[in-house]
Amino acid sequence: MSEEKNIDASVEICGVKFRNPVITASGTFGFGKEYAEFYDINKLGGICTKGVTKERREGNPSPRIAETPMGMLNSVGLQNPGVDGFIREDVPFLEKLDCVVIANVAGRTEEDYCYAVEKISACKCVKMVELNISCPNVKAGGMAFGVLPESVEKITRAVKKHCAKPLMVKLSPNVANIADNARAAENGGADCLSLINTVGGMAINWRTRKPVLANVCGGLSGPAIKPIALKMVYETHKAVKIPIVGMGGITTADDIMEFMVAGAAAV
Repeated sequence: MSEEKNIDASVEICGVKFRNPVITASGTFGFGKEYAEFYDINKLGGICTKGVTKERREGNPSPRIAETPMGMLNSVGLQNPGVDGFIREDVPFLEKLDCVVIANVAGRTEEDYCYAVEKISACKCVKMVELNISCPNVKAGGMAFGVLPESVEKITRAVKKHCAKPLMVKLSPNVANIADNARAAENGGADCLSLINTVGGMAINWRTRKPVLANVCGGLSGPAIKPIALKMVYETHKAVKIPIVGMGGITTADDIMEFMVAGAAAV
């Protein structure tokens, strides 16, 4: 029998060292403790929490999940305990982990983002902050912060002033040109980027003549979006100098390697 070899799979992003390049995507892994009884999450390079907002959110009405071929539609609506609830209920668990903790932050106004980011980035266990800019900006008529390059740069620049940790901006694929938005985030002060967020979609029950999701539309994730994600990571890598964390339909080691060849530093 051949001897087992220890392979160093560590990566470093913005001065933060991950034991390997595998990170759970925000929204897929709760706050970590939900999976801890099934799996040793310290084997991961890092975990990214589900989105946290300034105030507690109950999320959208049900049904808010729909299965699709090679994927899933979700319209959960950022259900979370709010920043104070997160610090009170989830941070004590996260402090005990031996992997990198990234906190995802969302909001409806620039002020919401800045408030939540400042409080969360002060937590010692949080090593990086991921900015979810796919949220609707209520002050801009509901258009997502991440749609136009100018709004991407503006929200990034504002939040960066309140962030005590490296800031990772999560890009939406539902845009005209991903490279333009990536450059805008870099110009706004982003330390790194993550992409892609879910692709907009919907499902209809033709028998009832109604949408399957109560919120009508949702975000598509899963293997079906991998080619889209891979293309956008490749285009972004050519457009910016900051590190990229790739995501979207990754299920195998081959998928991981494809994203890293495309330019991702981690996935």
